Order: sequence, then structure tokens, then C-alpha cells
Amino acid sequence: MILKLGWRFARFLVWTLCATSATYAMAESGTPGAQLLSEHRVLLGIVEEVRSDQARIGTGELQPRFIPMGVRKAKGLPELKKGDLVEITVNDQNLLVDVHMAGESSHHRVVAGQLASALETGLDKAVIRTPDGKEQSHAVRPVARSKAGSMPVGADLLFLIDEVGVIVDVTFGSKEAAQHSKTLSQTMSPIKGNLAQISGVIQQPLKNNKIVIRTENGQEESYEVRPLIQKRLGTLVKGDAAVLLLDAEKKVTDVSFIPHQHK
Repeated sequence: MILKLGWRFARFLVWTLCATSATYAMAESGTPGAQLLSEHRVLLGIVEEVRSDQARIGTGELQPRFIPMGVRKAKGLPELKKGDLVEITVNDQNLLVDVHMAGESSHHRVVAGQLASALETGLDKAVIRTPDGKEQSHAVRPVARSKAGSMPVGADLLFLIDEVGVIVDVTFGSKEAAQHSKTLSQTMSPIKGNLAQISGVIQQPLKNNKIVIRTENGQEESYEVRPLIQKRLGTLVKGDAAVLLLDAEKKVTDVSFIPHQHK
């Protein structure tokens, strides 16, 4: 057992040093796959356990990370296995941006531009107007929707786009842009600023006005759903990754999600 743990630690240490050197080299050379936003962090970890819908990953933090398997499946990437060495990218809110295995190429790109219009109520699609005046439409990852929805139309922004063209994060293009955004607040997307966000994987679909979700810390939580959102939540099934938005009474009043790909 000691030898096994020692071998895993040694492998992890060697890979960490190699990965750090490789990441630095990619950043220096300007490789498109290395593009991230300046506020992002990359955590190195080992897959400790894989369930049907989540992978538990040890990163050296006090608590392990729980990554929805659907994040990789949606992009056609191989499923994670116990013992895999991975890189987890998180944003300034400590939310998951992406996860890749060691040595696996990623093709993120940063697009500068402005929101051409406020996001619709579902916050699942954004139209970016680039500096040359062209417009491009992209789906928005559930965990990025609240943040994207808080960005005013007309502010200079940086959008991180993943391999399949989905917006996985967004931030202001500069400190000046963030300051200027205060004058543009009236054009923000229709989202309630006081809502709490609960990210995770659905464990029990809507039943008796309640829904059960396994959160990113591995805990299962049950929440009552407001009548106006029940039809939308009724499309969710076990295994779907979702972000529940809770009001002051801790009842679900909105949701962002990418439906599970069923056969």
C-alpha cells in the first residue's frame, strides 16, 4: 500500500513539473490552445472515483472537486477514469471552466467584443459584436450564464470560447471597461441579482414540486420549485448538469442547464 501511494505521488509530482513547464512554454509561444482569461487558475489533480454522472478529483485542496461527466461528453472527449491525471480550470468565482486530461490538447480562444443585445430570459445564448462590427452567436455554458447575464450591452468584454464554440466564461476587457459599465447598467440582461446559485448534477427529477441535486461538494440537496419554473425544470432528468437559482426563501426560481444527451 505504501509503495502504491509512493508511486502515485511520484508520478503526480513528475507530471506536475512537466505540466507547469509545458503550460509556461505554451503561454510564451502564444499557442491558441493555451488561451485563458487572466483571472483563471489551473488546478492539477488525480481522479479518485468515478460515478455514473460525476468524477471525484483530489487536487490537494481541503475538499475534492466533483466534476460532472457531461462536461466532457458534450464535447465528444473520452470519459475520465480512476487514476487519470487532469487539469481543472476555474474562474475568479472558483467555478469550473473546463477539465482536460494530462497531455490532452485544448483549443480555447479568447474573443474580444461586446454583447450585441441583452441575453434572453434563459441566458443560454449570447450574440457577440466584435471590434470589426461582425456578429457571432454562441451558446453559454450553464455556470457562465449568471455572469454573462450581469454584463451590460456596450461594455468591452473578453469571452472565453471552448472547443465546441460555447462560451465558458466572460470578463471585462480592462479596468476602464469595468468602470464604464456602471453607466450601462440599464442594459443588463434580465436576471435577478440577489439569487443564489447552486451548481451540480440532478439526482431526482422534478417530483411533488421538488428537485434533488448533487452539488459540487458531493452533497445531495432537495429544493422546492416555484410554479412558474416547473415546466422548464420538468425537462431535466437524472444526470443533467444544471445551475439552480434560488430566491430569498431558498426556492428554485430559475435554472440554467445543458440537457443530457440521451440515446
